[in-house]
Amino acid sequence: MPEPLDLPGGAAAPAGPPSVFLIGMMGAGKTTVGRLLAATLGYRFLDCDHEIERRAGVRITTMFEMEGEAGFRERESALIDELTALPGLVLATGGGAVLRPQNRRWLHDRGLVVFLEASAHEIARRTRHDTSRPLLLAPDRRARIEALLAERLPLYRATAHASFRSAARNPRRLVTAMLAHPALAALAHAPPAAPGAGPGPGLPADAPPLPAADT
Repeated sequence: MPEPLDLPGGAAAPAGPPSVFLIGMMGAGKTTVGRLLAATLGYRFLDCDHEIERRAGVRITTMFEMEGEAGFRERESALIDELTALPGLVLATGGGAVLRPQNRRWLHDRGLVVFLEASAHEIARRTRHDTSRPLLLAPDRRARIEALLAERLPLYRATAHASFRSAARNPRRLVTAMLAHPALAALAHAPPAAPGAGPGPGLPADAPPLPAADT
């Protein structure tokens, strides 16, 4: 079993294979890239927003309607605390996961945080047909995206251990580039995660391009 990842600030990851946490705006490709990265590392993959919906039994839009954004953020924080304590996981977080200081500390101190960066133009293009994101239901979607990005960009950068431009890059090539980073390369050469993790090493040859709407 590999040693706990030596992270900035002296915090050790949970015992077992260090986990990878993907952060970034909606539409940055976290789910697509996360699945490919997990398959390569032999890790389990989870999407935080999808897991919240699975446990609640309703869509996030319904949670916003019933509980407001504050209620949703409470659910999100509880799940981030739980999931960041697990080893051998690739976790795609929601775009607003970095808003709470405690979330940022859990992410930064318990695993390797990778920021997938995309421009407002690219995010608007990828989410243009998506009606499932409450925070984008605004008369001027592009202006809303720019405002959210301006608020969150410093938080993403402060939380991340490594950053990569998502852009329109083929996700398979992006994962290959990510694995060239020393910390991620070390994970790729570590023993596989425990049973129940994702598929074993090797990127699917037919990895699809980034979808128009992604987490």
